[in-house]
Amino acid sequence: MMDRHDREEGAPATGRKGSIAKAVLAVLALFLIVLFAGLGTWQVQRLGWKLALIERVNTRVHAKPVAAPLAPRWSQVSKETDEYRHVSLAGHFLYEYSTPVQAVTELGAGYWLVTPLCTLDGSIVLVNRGFIPAADNRPGAYPARRASGNPCSSTSGPAHSLTGLLRIAEPGGGFLRENDPAKNRWFSRDVAGIAAARGLAKVAPFFVDAARGQDPAGAPERPVGGLTVISFQNSHLVYAITWYALALMVAGAWWFVARSGTGKENRKARNDGSKA
Repeated sequence: MMDRHDREEGAPATGRKGSIAKAVLAVLALFLIVLFAGLGTWQVQRLGWKLALIERVNTRVHAKPVAAPLAPRWSQVSKETDEYRHVSLAGHFLYEYSTPVQAVTELGAGYWLVTPLCTLDGSIVLVNRGFIPAADNRPGAYPARRASGNPCSSTSGPAHSLTGLLRIAEPGGGFLRENDPAKNRWFSRDVAGIAAARGLAKVAPFFVDAARGQDPAGAPERPVGGLTVISFQNSHLVYAITWYALALMVAGAWWFVARSGTGKENRKARNDGSKA
């Protein structure tokens, strides 16, 4: 049997192991608290950035229209500084090169009708004139024509003016679906892809979502414009609260463990003292 002397010799070893375990738990808890609090603070910063972005976009959308960027400024157009800017432009539509792009809107499934506009400076801007139902894109309605030479040289008559929202190109295609120029199947408003498929040169790197009722009187169809959806996912506040809550939970758990361990040690010390 273990006598009193043996128990007293084993007590310091057990105490050292307990101290090491507490130190490891303390370091781990501190690491998690700092990590979770840091992630929460990062989400607060992201929240500020997102709110500022929403405010900038709202200001652009509701501002008076300004002239669409001309060719010398195309290289400076960006999502951060120009998307959803309310712009105006004038020129002649090239209806024969209209391209239907699959879309789902509040009016149902169908297509955006993207038509090149020859502007007054000789460049081309792709204009999303609006939505057409799927039934309107019957076979042969919008063939994959290619321009030969400069199609803007043959336009005539008074220029048509319109307003809309500047949008950044959508290259590649839609979700899990790639554009197929050879089959004239488009799932995104890919400016460079559509321009290349139609043989168009000097095309702006952006497109314009036309406002409602912007087609000229002689347009061959009447797509419904003004259906641009402007929304931003903003869950940063929820994420921040979650991370801060996790940090508090870890801190609370460590306090409970440390307090329980101290209570056990105090009771053991009192028991040993009474036995002595």
